[in-house]
This record gives sequence, structure tokens and C-alpha cells, in this order.
Amino acid sequence: MMGKTRTLTSLVAKGDIKPSQRRSLSAETADKLRELILLEKLPPGMHIPERDLAEALGISRTPMREALRLLEAEGLVDHTPTRRSRVANPSVEELSQSMIVLGTLEALGGELACAHASDSQLEAIDALNRRMLAESGDGSPVEFFKTDMNFHTSIIAASGNASLVETHAKYNAKLWRARFLSSRRMLGRATTLQQHQDITDALLARDAAAAALAMRTHIETAIDNLAITADEQETSE
Repeated sequence: MMGKTRTLTSLVAKGDIKPSQRRSLSAETADKLRELILLEKLPPGMHIPERDLAEALGISRTPMREALRLLEAEGLVDHTPTRRSRVANPSVEELSQSMIVLGTLEALGGELACAHASDSQLEAIDALNRRMLAESGDGSPVEFFKTDMNFHTSIIAASGNASLVETHAKYNAKLWRARFLSSRRMLGRATTLQQHQDITDALLARDAAAAALAMRTHIETAIDNLAITADEQETSE
């Protein structure tokens, strides 16, 4: 326990964890934990010491538990048979299965957006694409990823289909870490940016078939990136 406390104290000292001050403590805490999980400062499979982590953040255990419930709904946190919270560690196969479904949802979103998106929605999507190009070189991986996810969710929202928006949100939340691993791969960044451009061009042209294909291809690339990342991690161990 002392070792965990020292680790959490170290994260506070480095600025990775800062005491929460806003009233929405559970949401703010979930945001911070999500970032720590994405960056693997809380690595997959790690037990989450609720009491020590709450103390490190300067909050009570109630908002900590609420934050963990939010992350559990997103698939980033699960529980051991003894009900201890831990960082989820799904297999590549499990993630790939869900990504296949997500690819179908995003392809449909791109197709519907071509028919139903307003000009202002398409302009906003184009602006997000240009922001990703600007952030790609020296922006932080987390900020680039947030813009990336905003790009995709904006396309789904532009579909005008409430059922699709709801279903996509559930799958996308469970795949945040998998998508982050793909997004931060600098070796494939040029391909990622070109695929975003292909998606944007198809949407601006309102070419439904091209938009659907570009969206699906993008997710297929993310699946490939996930497998490559897993192989690299196994090799380095």
C-alpha cells in the first residue's frame, strides 16, 4: 500500500494528478483518470486504490466511486471477482470484434451525413480536420486524440439519426483506449491524416458511397494499428 501511495504522490508532484476544485468532482475526476489510463500511467490490469487515489486528488471517496462507475460504463474500468476496481485489459480479439461493429456504424454515419448534414455542420467537420493537421506535428497526443474523436462524433451527429448517435456513443466509449493507441502511432500518422482528408472531401462533396468507404477504411486501419501495437508490446516485454 505504501508503494502505491508513493506512486500516486509522485503523479501529483509531476502534475499528472492535481487536486480537484470544481463542483463537478465526479466528471472532472473521470476526465483525469481517463487521461491517466490512455497514457498508461495507470496501466492495463492495475488495481485502482480508491482511497489513496481520492486522497491524492483531494476529494472524498464518493466522487471517486462515481467517476469509476462512469469509466466502467465506458469499458475503461472493470472489477475483479472480489469487486476491486482495476484498469480494464480486454484482449486484442475482443477490441477488434467491437471495432468491426464500430466501422459499420461510422460508415453508416458518413453515408447519412452526406444526405442530412447542414452546410454549417460540414464546415465544422472541415475545421476539425484542419485542426488535426495543425496539431499533428507538435501537439500533445491527448489533445490530438480529443480533436480526432470530436471529428468522428461530429460526423455521426450530422447523420441526423438519434439511434445511430446513441449506439455509436456506447461502442465508441468502450473503444477509447484502443482508438487512442491507434491515433498516437506516429509511424502511421500520415496515413491517418490522409484518411481524415478523404473522409472530409467525400462529405463536402456529399458523396455518400465515398464517405462510407472512407469511414470504414479508417476503422480497418485502426484495427491493424491495434494489432501492430500489441505485437510491439509483446516484443518489448
